Amino acid sequence: MKALFTLTSAESKRLIAKAVAALPEVQNALTGGMIIIGAGTTNAFVLEELTGKPVDKARYTAGIVSAGRQCITPADERIAPAVLIGGKASDLNWEEAVQKMTADDVFIKGGNAIDANGVVGVQLAHPEGGTIGKALPIVVARGAHLILPVGLEKLIPDVVLAADVSGIQTFNLSIGMKVGLMPVTYGQAITEIDALEKLAKIDAYCISAGGIDGSEGSIALAIEGASNEVENVFGLVKSIKGEQPVSAIKLKCSKCANRCDYPGT
Repeated sequence: MKALFTLTSAESKRLIAKAVAALPEVQNALTGGMIIIGAGTTNAFVLEELTGKPVDKARYTAGIVSAGRQCITPADERIAPAVLIGGKASDLNWEEAVQKMTADDVFIKGGNAIDANGVVGVQLAHPEGGTIGKALPIVVARGAHLILPVGLEKLIPDVVLAADVSGIQTFNLSIGMKVGLMPVTYGQAITEIDALEKLAKIDAYCISAGGIDGSEGSIALAIEGASNEVENVFGLVKSIKGEQPVSAIKLKCSKCANRCDYPGT
């Protein structure tokens, strides 16, 4: 049996979040370990799935792409990344928590790019590497689980090449913040295809991307498999249709200490 459907960006985030929350390593850490959920809109969906509580997604961010440029959410508007210990919110901030990570714990970090080889790219606006720069060495050294939820709207030809031509101090002009790009090969990337294939015994394929009138960033997916599996997934997809788009709280250009070459409001 086969089925076809299109997911908007927000619907993709919800689907991916459901799959991330259901991963065995995440469920194990939810009951007896620690989960750190980095800032990001897809991660905000993951946090909702793990806790059952609504999250202000526009504030669960740091770096963002909004109004056609790379920017940030003002520091005083952000919600701090969540740390769950035994499934309950902890008072530890994420930088303290990552120092305590073990191999059974989970760090969830979104990405800004992914290529056909599964390499994830994380944009770096902070000159010292930001969240991924601080967390990755500890996560890798201890063998902890790194989960990278990233939608196929972020598919690019080659993350390593993109990293080679990026770098905050290499750009002379920019519309939006200047950034570097870190390739991440450690850990497990979860796209819509991965999500669908983890949630059911089906094969999933991305057959097109893009749209207009609110469907920008959408992807079309085909799935095939046994009738009951396809029907179950199709029912899940129908249940997430209509997910509201994610808004943004962008730093005002007048308050930016590193104004770009196309300042707005």
